Amino acid sequence: MADLVLGIDVGTGSARAGLFDLSGRRIASASRGIRMWHPEPDFAEQSSDDIWQAVVAAARQALAAAGPADRVAGIGFDATCSLVVLDAAGRPVSVSPTGDDAQNVIVWMDHRAIAQADRINALGHEVLRYVGGRISPEMQTPKLLWLKERLPQAWSRAAHVFDLPDFLTWRATGAASRSLCSTVCKWTYLGHEGRWDEGYFRSIGLGDLADEGFARIGTEVLPIARPVGRGLSAAAAAELGLPPGTPVGTSLIDAHAGGVGVIGAAVPGCTSDFGRRLALIGGTSSCHMAVSQEPRFVPGVWGPYFSAMVPGLWLNEGGQSATGALIDHVIASHARGAEAAAEAARGGRTVYELLNGRLDALAAAAGGPVPAALTRELHVMPDFHGNRSPRADATLRGMISGLRLSDELDELALLYLATIQAVAYGTRHIVEALNARGYGIDTILVCGGGTKNPVFLREHADATGCRFVLPEEPEAVLLGSAILGAVAGGAFPTVTEAMAAMTRAGRSIEPAAGAAAFHRAKYAVFHRMYEDQMAYRALMSGV
Repeated sequence: MADLVLGIDVGTGSARAGLFDLSGRRIASASRGIRMWHPEPDFAEQSSDDIWQAVVAAARQALAAAGPADRVAGIGFDATCSLVVLDAAGRPVSVSPTGDDAQNVIVWMDHRAIAQADRINALGHEVLRYVGGRISPEMQTPKLLWLKERLPQAWSRAAHVFDLPDFLTWRATGAASRSLCSTVCKWTYLGHEGRWDEGYFRSIGLGDLADEGFARIGTEVLPIARPVGRGLSAAAAAELGLPPGTPVGTSLIDAHAGGVGVIGAAVPGCTSDFGRRLALIGGTSSCHMAVSQEPRFVPGVWGPYFSAMVPGLWLNEGGQSATGALIDHVIASHARGAEAAAEAARGGRTVYELLNGRLDALAAAAGGPVPAALTRELHVMPDFHGNRSPRADATLRGMISGLRLSDELDELALLYLATIQAVAYGTRHIVEALNARGYGIDTILVCGGGTKNPVFLREHADATGCRFVLPEEPEAVLLGSAILGAVAGGAFPTVTEAMAAMTRAGRSIEPAAGAAAFHRAKYAVFHRMYEDQMAYRALMSGV
């Protein structure tokens, strides 16, 4: 009896597999690490072969708990929006200045194509209306243009160029269809019209893709969860240990899978109106997903994208390029970072738990109105890796104000808190931009790494003034991916019906009324720091 579904999620650092029943209960899960190369500053590369091997290992471990392989009704894949390049035989083609074909994936976070993105934005083409007015170097057409200009031999060898989620379904089935999610959100495909814009590609210098009828980047674009090809190929089935023909659903980007896994959950005392909800998917970066019946054009916020997450609805996607990565960087690069990590490990704790404990002690000793007030004199601008939204400026950089001539552990704890607050103000900024264009967001459904950190959750709720709701299933991204497999396998007729049956809300965190005034003032500093950075640039512009 086919009563289970398999979700496979490929994040920035690992591939994970989760086995769920049809009520959304997780039966088993497993994870395998993925290698990354940084051949130059702002370059990030991976190997599609390495990623697939990690997928197979994680899936086989999770499936070991399932019993008979024919219990799996379907498989769903999600992944980061990274760029995968293959030749006509399906072999890797190098995207790296090293020339190593193993390095054939430009990772989503890679910012090598800033100059190409700037040139594209200067043209002001109509398709840019559907990416918040400015294309990001994290998207695929600037990266394709970089590849063509900087590695012409690789460009000439490139016969198949996939978004990573679509590479996974191709590798599993042999079918070269693309997902509406990936192509609309990262490739400028006009999903509401069902076409590539030939004029856009010619204007930016990628006319050869139009000349080829877009064969390299996809001629068949399918709605999410639609069965791909004839299901698992014989080769992929043998690798995974599943029957050939097992249905595979059209994929999602990883953050969008998280959105599917949380945004439709029933929340006690909370309206089901999508216009008042935001899905926040946190990890290395953060994504902020809001959906509406009609297209809403929000400057600096990606979209509107038609049917890119919830079928039939328009998606606006805000985001922060570095959140978990930023917090980790601040800890690891501090003079006491290694010491804090070692002390935490000796006590069987995470470094976040250690720092949270120090903050509790400092707050108790200070006796202030709220723990957040510990950072009254310490402020962070979090754009160390540029700003994704709503400023949409990849050249912005981080700033810290209020450092003292001290490197003690408590100084690290305070800087850690100020960094979390800065990330939270970035979310507040995105929510305000969305609400100014027709949303009424007051509830944020959150999943991902930050949800395990009570300080992260508390500061976000207090800084935004929104109710934060955690999912009952903490691995909501995996669950969202499994929902694709459930629909592809026929367990549910639609994605929305599968969401209703398989997702549930967990506990809620309400904002503390006593923290509002402090965060209002500190949020004003957050904006002032941006203005100051612009002033510094102006002062230096003539030198």
